[in-house]
Amino acid sequence: MPIDAKLTRLTFQRLDRELRKLAQKAAPDNVHKFRINSRRIEALLSEVVVKRHRNDEKLLELLTCLRKKAGRIRDLDVQIAALRALKFPQANGHKSQMIDALVDEREKRERKLAKAFDRDTTGEIRKRLKRAANKLDISPDADALQLTLRKLRELGNGDAPLTEKNLHQYRIVGKRARYIAELANGNPGAERTVEQLKRMQDVIGDWHDWLKLTEKAEELLGGVRDSALVAMLRNVTQAKFRQSVDAVAEIRSVLKIRPAEPMHSQKVPAREAAQAAVA
Repeated sequence: MPIDAKLTRLTFQRLDRELRKLAQKAAPDNVHKFRINSRRIEALLSEVVVKRHRNDEKLLELLTCLRKKAGRIRDLDVQIAALRALKFPQANGHKSQMIDALVDEREKRERKLAKAFDRDTTGEIRKRLKRAANKLDISPDADALQLTLRKLRELGNGDAPLTEKNLHQYRIVGKRARYIAELANGNPGAERTVEQLKRMQDVIGDWHDWLKLTEKAEELLGGVRDSALVAMLRNVTQAKFRQSVDAVAEIRSVLKIRPAEPMHSQKVPAREAAQAAVA
């Protein structure tokens, strides 16, 4: 399926809109949408265009810097929400202590992000977005689904054991592949692939959020012997890890057979254990 020209233009327009919103206020939804749409532009310019111009390179550099700053805030927003929803007794005050620490860190990160989104930087990015959209060099023979499957092959089809490092890599590569597939408007194969990748991305992302929350808790409160909260967070994170492994196993299975086929949902034994601790 050819790249949809209307969708590519819409991708630039969406980021321009979210950029203006985030420059005004670093609300959780604004941060999240800016990160998503900046990643879509990065996927488009890195994986789809025939040749990147100097303007494109500078645009990617600016977006990467701001996306990372916004990403730190987004991580904290997710961690705060997860911790608040966690069913845990307040006997020793560790949960409240942890939430207060995360809220304080978010406030500091938000101030840094506001400084990064000054008027000059925002104006420059918007100009470069418009320039990149007008000079977009995409081959008329480019096929979004084929580009997606080629990107997915970077993940490999082997049965190598999954670790925290390569599991997170599945999420990173899967995101970029998904954003490419979204450019094939109306293609059933691409739509199924997007659904498959989104499920894997969500499950692995959920695990990664809990992992980072657990690491922060250990830094603040100590190990499992020091804090019942840390012990609970570790248990939830381990359950989320097993869910992620199952999600990747599904993707691996699909890639071995026919990548565009829909995946059948599987029961995840650890899901009940993870959900029991979360409201």
